[in-house]
Amino acid sequence: MRRGSPAPPDERGSITFFGIGMVIVLVFVGGISTDLWRAFSQRRALSELADAAAAAGANGIDVGAYRENGLITLDPGLAEQLAWESLAGQVDQDSVSQMPLVVASPSVVMVEVRGRVEFTLLQIFAPGEPFEITVVAEAAPSRGLDP
Repeated sequence: MRRGSPAPPDERGSITFFGIGMVIVLVFVGGISTDLWRAFSQRRALSELADAAAAAGANGIDVGAYRENGLITLDPGLAEQLAWESLAGQVDQDSVSQMPLVVASPSVVMVEVRGRVEFTLLQIFAPGEPFEITVVAEAAPSRGLDP
């Protein structure tokens, strides 16, 4: 083919179709990545919420047991109360979809938080089903570092 001569009739518009195809692919990939980013962000928010509540609950030391035996154990009632107070004081309550679960024993406090992400473009693969996220955090009292 010589320079400056028109393209053969069978190739006209192929660049246009290629460009339209690339735009569709980019929009699709962008939509999927936006949905996944929202899920990761939601999981991070729930993880921070559960970690803070578990750490607060781990401060519920049974003072009587410590004074008598020198053992660092949790007062389960106090640990649960502190964890619930931490959950209530968190700013990011919108990410929680169900009532959190707080369970304490003398050795550990466990906080379970659930959230839900409504997808937009990924609903093509799972129509009508939101993405469920469950985060569990555990914390135990410790003596810390002795000098």
